[in-house]
Amino acid sequence: MGVLRSTQSMQAEVEEMRTALLHGAGAAAGWRPSAGDADVKRAAGGDGGAAGPRTVCVTGGISFVGFAVVDRLLRHGYTVRLALETQEDLDKLREMEMFGEDGRDGVWTVMANVTDPESLHRAFDGCAGVFHTSAFVDPGGMSGYTKHMASLEAKAAEQVIEACVRTGSVRKCVFTSSLLACVWRQNYPPDRRFPTIIDENCWSDESFCRDNKLWFALGKTAAEKAAWRAARGRDLKLVTVCPALVTGPGFRRRNSTASIAYLKGARAMLADGLLATANVETVAEAHVRVYEAMGNNTAGGRYICYDHVVQRPEEFVELERQLGLPRRAAAVEDSGDRPARFELCMQKLARLMSTRRRCTYDDYYSVAFD
Repeated sequence: MGVLRSTQSMQAEVEEMRTALLHGAGAAAGWRPSAGDADVKRAAGGDGGAAGPRTVCVTGGISFVGFAVVDRLLRHGYTVRLALETQEDLDKLREMEMFGEDGRDGVWTVMANVTDPESLHRAFDGCAGVFHTSAFVDPGGMSGYTKHMASLEAKAAEQVIEACVRTGSVRKCVFTSSLLACVWRQNYPPDRRFPTIIDENCWSDESFCRDNKLWFALGKTAAEKAAWRAARGRDLKLVTVCPALVTGPGFRRRNSTASIAYLKGARAMLADGLLATANVETVAEAHVRVYEAMGNNTAGGRYICYDHVVQRPEEFVELERQLGLPRRAAAVEDSGDRPARFELCMQKLARLMSTRRRCTYDDYYSVAFD
């Protein structure tokens, strides 16, 4: 969101996005190259985008997660309105040449800033639901995230929910949070015979995150809490999805900043059995599934989402190598047979998605993150 990229970097990202569409299932669902010089149709206020019960708005729709959510929504037959924040985002879509005019491919665009309630209201007007996948990132250095970003994200979350409530057509909102909003606490019992279960009922301690400069975790925790506060007692159904470190094809280039920020404190998470990954396709499907289940009140609250718990140092080494951070993994030690203090559990989402999953994986899987 607002991150400056070099021309070469943007072209590479555009090519990866185009390839993902052409070779993925989304190509069969209406994401196709248009003839000639394609342009992107902007929805003026709430007048465009084929407003109706199957029309939804996605913030951050060309981010790594947002793009996958849009693709999955189109596969499920939704009309999608993309809320773009910058001219760079618009230029990227034009470079892709994947959308026809007048929304005939099921995608419309509108310019909106997540910190501007009026522009959000215009973007959401006519949509039945909103997927808030936008996130702030720090374009400078390797930090990936700063304390200032955390406060901005919390403010943006509040503005998005307020805009949803204010917009008469919007009844549901799916909010993208993070597993990091669940795992960081300092008051767990130090000695237990069995590991402490970490699920959607757990919240990270903001003071602990602040004291340890875990800014990404702080931002996600504060933003999600702000969203729940803003939605409390209002005429809006809210669900939050808390994915682990999001991986998948192209994640190094397209999600490296957020990935590096996520991995701050990763050695402690690894030792405690809390470092997990989630393929971007799994995350996208989870978003759509919870949205549809909200319609008959079978979905509500928070949902943890992950595919794999990283259990061995060599997995962590490979993960950081793919992010271009091989030196950071040098100090990782094998915990051997020492049991982890915690155990992740996503049974709530597993039940909703009707898949057979265990809380954690007992067997080692050779994971290809990219």
